[in-house]
Amino acid sequence: MNETTCGLTADKNPVVTEEDKMYMRRALQLAACGRGRVSPNPMVGAVIVARGRIIGEGFHRRFGCPHAEVNAIRSVSETDRPLLTESSIYVTLEPCSHYGKTPPCAELLIKEGIPRIVIGALDPFEKVSGRGVRMLREAGREVITGVLDEECQSINVRFMTAHRCHRPYIELKWAETADGFIGSHDAEGNPCPVKVSDSLTQVLMHADRSMADAVMVGTGTALSDNPSLTLRHWPGRDPLRVTFDEHGRLRRDLKLFADGNVLVVSAGRTLAESVELLYRERGITSLIVEGGAALLNSFLDSGLWDSLRVETAPVILDGGVEAPVIPREALLVNEERVRDHYIRTYRHL
Repeated sequence: MNETTCGLTADKNPVVTEEDKMYMRRALQLAACGRGRVSPNPMVGAVIVARGRIIGEGFHRRFGCPHAEVNAIRSVSETDRPLLTESSIYVTLEPCSHYGKTPPCAELLIKEGIPRIVIGALDPFEKVSGRGVRMLREAGREVITGVLDEECQSINVRFMTAHRCHRPYIELKWAETADGFIGSHDAEGNPCPVKVSDSLTQVLMHADRSMADAVMVGTGTALSDNPSLTLRHWPGRDPLRVTFDEHGRLRRDLKLFADGNVLVVSAGRTLAESVELLYRERGITSLIVEGGAALLNSFLDSGLWDSLRVETAPVILDGGVEAPVIPREALLVNEERVRDHYIRTYRHL
């Protein structure tokens, strides 16, 4: 990927050694340690190298806390601090150049005298967006961009999508039976839930949920399933719960409303307007849509999705609520077997 950012692009043919790639891979490993804890910020890792060895490393641990570059510099021992002026720092995302909850990392790198900055991906956030690279170069620093660019973008696909598209990254998720149903019907023909996930795939579902800022269900699912949509089987902060209530059907004793961390979207907005509102007014960068079928199909029909996560269980219903059909523009990117269940991940082409 060669993304244009604030008039800059990742270097098309950077002078990159295998050693550079090795240290950037280590920075990516570190970045992943912040998974589920830093949103709406991106996951970032940093490694400082001098005289052929790592003298410092760090990652962004939690939203509002010091960034990866700060933690990497703080980890350098007093003995090695003189080496900063001859070091290279490898950082998975362009250093920030603005004052937010923390001071600009680009200024810190200049102040510490680090002469060479190797960057994985450029930052699409409008307050950075190439300005970090420009600030470093204007200070006389050697800056190389685009090292393992695709990997560095991929680890932050939610953050990247949100700031490029001005809406949350949208994952549609459901669990279906082997014969293609996600629910049953009661005696009156009303949809009713069916247990499809097992104990282990439920844990994996909660791990996936921990990566999202918000999780959405439709009115029917909120009433029939009465889900809490919290993280009960995985550490992390509970996402914002989002639902709809056009006709005032939702009771306030539903689990959704247990702690007040819920947003009921009012009528009169299109689906696109609703998700853009989540980004613009709530800062939501990633959204998981968990059902039911009507809501999932609305997103699919509008093309308003980035990935699908579909669990298939060895259960036969012989009728019920049909699962959504995987669209033609969905590319299968991963398939894993969990006991006798399959979890397939698709990307929107």
